[in-house]
Amino acid sequence: MTDQVYTDQLPGRTLVVNGEEYLFCSGTSYLGIPVNEDFRHFLLEGMARYGTNYSSSRNSNLQLQVFEEAESYLATYTGAEAALTMSSGYLAGQALVQTLQSIGHFIYAPNTHPALWRSTADEVSGDYDAWVGAMLQQVKALPEENIVLVCNSLDPLKARNHGFSWLTALPGDKQITLLVDDSHGFGVTGQDGAGIFSQLKGRLQANVRLVVASSMGKALGIPAGVILGDRKLVVQVRHSHYFGGASPAIPAYLYAFLRCESVFREARRKLFSNIGYFLEHLQQPEQFSFFDQYPVFGVHQHRLAAYLQEHQVIISSFRYPTPADDPITRVILSSQHTEEDLQRLTGLINQFEGK
Repeated sequence: MTDQVYTDQLPGRTLVVNGEEYLFCSGTSYLGIPVNEDFRHFLLEGMARYGTNYSSSRNSNLQLQVFEEAESYLATYTGAEAALTMSSGYLAGQALVQTLQSIGHFIYAPNTHPALWRSTADEVSGDYDAWVGAMLQQVKALPEENIVLVCNSLDPLKARNHGFSWLTALPGDKQITLLVDDSHGFGVTGQDGAGIFSQLKGRLQANVRLVVASSMGKALGIPAGVILGDRKLVVQVRHSHYFGGASPAIPAYLYAFLRCESVFREARRKLFSNIGYFLEHLQQPEQFSFFDQYPVFGVHQHRLAAYLQEHQVIISSFRYPTPADDPITRVILSSQHTEEDLQRLTGLINQFEGK
């Protein structure tokens, strides 16, 4: 684990610290959108039309068409019946769980993001596989007919794809709502980056209702959140005070989002190319935890972070979720990284592992 680094510059593929340039292999901007010039062009165009913010309720008597346009696009893109945007993934998650909390018995998977907690009592730690086995038994044994299962689509800290093979083992005599946080997958995983909704939609039994909450601020670089689900639920959330009482997503960003389909596609292509190059040039890829076409690589030897920082490369390494916990160390790639960056990175990693 390394000391904290301070900078007043937005990191892209590099950042400057105390006048020195470092290669930056951290953060969650997987597609590099915040520093993408094409995206910035459309964002400025959107700001010229809508200003820098829209300080009003979505339920006011003035309606901006860009919200409906973005939500219609998101529903079609993901295969959901309906979509709803909010100003952040955290708010989208809170609006969703508060809307659902009266419908049934909640069961939380380990390390579910706080955005989907009803209170701190919903925090669960432990092993995901162990939880799956216990959860399946619990669901069958519970007297309640309505169950809400809450989990992440993947584990970005341990670089693990959950897979959801356990869906076929869910009992058919309960009404189950599967609520998934896809913040770290949306924009990267799934068909054309459409995330988990399209992946799970066709695999569910008739008694399982799928709902997805996601930040759009990671891979897609949009400061907003989205809820994906059936129309009835989306209407319920829209009528809640969590939606009506909150400022919406910034319209200029949604304007840019709607015009950058090709920008996102090219960034994904470059990201996947970078992932392939990185793995191909590692002498010992088994020293990392990773899964196919995902840009996060869990590091088993935490000393690597300090070694790389000595050589002006910053990777992700910090104690999580509290300062008392063990450090989590990861190499995180971006579509912004060049082949020369990856040569330098893999060369240093191979040098470290050869010592």
